[in-house]
Amino acid sequence: MPDLWQPVEGPALPDDATVHLVLDLALRVGEVQLASGAGAADATATVMAVADAYGLPRTEVDVTFTSITVSCHRGTEAAPVTSLRVVRSRGLDYTRLAALESLIRRITDNQVKPADAYAELDKITKQPHPYPRWVATLAWAGMAGAVAFLVGGGPLLALAAALVTALIDRVGRLLNRRALPFFFQQVVGGALATAAATVMYATDALPAVRPSLLVATGIVVLLSGLSLVGAVQDAITGYNVTAAGRLMEIALLTAGLITGIALTLRAGVQFGVRTSLADPLPPLISDVPVQFVAGAVTSAFFALAAYAPLSALPIAAAAGAVGTGTYGLLVLTGTNVITCSAVAATVVGFGGAVISRRLRTPPLVVAVAGMVPLLPGWTTYRGLYQLTVEQDVGGLSTLVLAAGTALALASGVVLGEFLGRPVRTGLSRLERKLAGPRLSGPLRPAKRRVE
Repeated sequence: MPDLWQPVEGPALPDDATVHLVLDLALRVGEVQLASGAGAADATATVMAVADAYGLPRTEVDVTFTSITVSCHRGTEAAPVTSLRVVRSRGLDYTRLAALESLIRRITDNQVKPADAYAELDKITKQPHPYPRWVATLAWAGMAGAVAFLVGGGPLLALAAALVTALIDRVGRLLNRRALPFFFQQVVGGALATAAATVMYATDALPAVRPSLLVATGIVVLLSGLSLVGAVQDAITGYNVTAAGRLMEIALLTAGLITGIALTLRAGVQFGVRTSLADPLPPLISDVPVQFVAGAVTSAFFALAAYAPLSALPIAAAAGAVGTGTYGLLVLTGTNVITCSAVAATVVGFGGAVISRRLRTPPLVVAVAGMVPLLPGWTTYRGLYQLTVEQDVGGLSTLVLAAGTALALASGVVLGEFLGRPVRTGLSRLERKLAGPRLSGPLRPAKRRVE
């Protein structure tokens, strides 16, 4: 009796050398995305897209907070090929992310060969930042000055905030060269901002400057670099391990900031400096156009500090203006802060989803930049002051309000991007091929469903 059994054939694959090259290329692409703050769902879809574009249609991808694993299925007769890459460094460089997005588009459109794509990716990852480091310092200082206007301060507060932020950035740069963990860098940053405000109040150096607002601007700057959007996106799209890792990192860095502020406030109390350091903040700038402009400048400077391409700065400014303008108008109607933040962030995410890819700008840049002016800096400071100086347990509820506002901002951005996809891709193809919001990577990454 003839043997009717036949082995199950896998997909027709390139030679072994090409398979290894493609897998390494896909892993490095995913690594750059994760290091830039993109979500695990985006990195997974992009890795699969790169592998599929070069003839590896059956790949499985596992993304965690610190590593990416890719396995290429080769049927039942050949062992799978599995590769792993650890994500060691994380930092903001949106020019690198934009260049990567351009390369990914050409890969998925079959416009570049694997070896050429690998060489181009190597060039992207090794090239220095597009601007000198002092430009980033000035951008952080300019962002702090804009935030000062955003919270109701005047030119003197803006100048003081800019100088203190520039000092914090340069000290942080020095500590980073010494490989000091980021937790302690946040402690130092929070302590410097609060110490400057305390000394200013004690010496009456600038009577017109409200010390509490100076600390609040420093908190916004120090919180702006955290990957809150990516963490919420991972949680929503089901990548719980990665979301937990990112949320733990955010919590740890925020705890460092809180520690620095709390220790300095307590030290100020020991020296008799405690009065009016947490004076009430007006609920809203009465002049919404001022808020509109201040939000635009804040987002533009943040994008510049994060090394975004110059072409992306006007888009970031527009996102900041729309977000703060929407927030201000909603507050005027009496809507609560968390709802205002969520709606404003949703508008930013929606606008970024619709226009960013048309302008060749990663939606992640628009989303993060547009959210930055709305970060709850003063609310965080007020809660800390209540707990550490006034010994008021009501500070816990204030801190919960700050955390709720931050989560509302991040989830609103993700929701806005989700709502914007039908407009961008067409209602008749409402996400039959993708799962989860798309803030980075190709719009239609692979034929397989990513779930």
